[in-house]
Amino acid sequence: MANFGFEVPKELQEKQLQFLEKIHKGGKIKVGVNETTKMVERGTAKLVIVAKDVSPAELVMHLPLICKEKNIPCTFVDTKKELGERAGIGVGTSAIAVVDEGEAKKDLEDIVKKVKELAK
Repeated sequence: MANFGFEVPKELQEKQLQFLEKIHKGGKIKVGVNETTKMVERGTAKLVIVAKDVSPAELVMHLPLICKEKNIPCTFVDTKKELGERAGIGVGTSAIAVVDEGEAKKDLEDIVKKVKELAK
């Protein structure tokens, strides 16, 4: 697994995945490295979640860097499989950009706050 500079605790990973489950019905997410990259570059992503088991890691290594440039929180979960399933797509995915959190605004705020604390 790639090391992206900080470790995301299991509890926070679970919270992020539960958040994805909540918003995939009422919110808006973009799935995959290319779509996520576009949302970050356009500044429309509110949160980026990257799977740590992407191989080769170079496929997603640019995401934390461009997120930092655009001041968009970027966080991680352990597996592509879990990320895709919880986002409601049924297959694994390397990265997801949250574009609209729908009714889960408070959850997004909590996650962003914790991610920013970890990244310090």
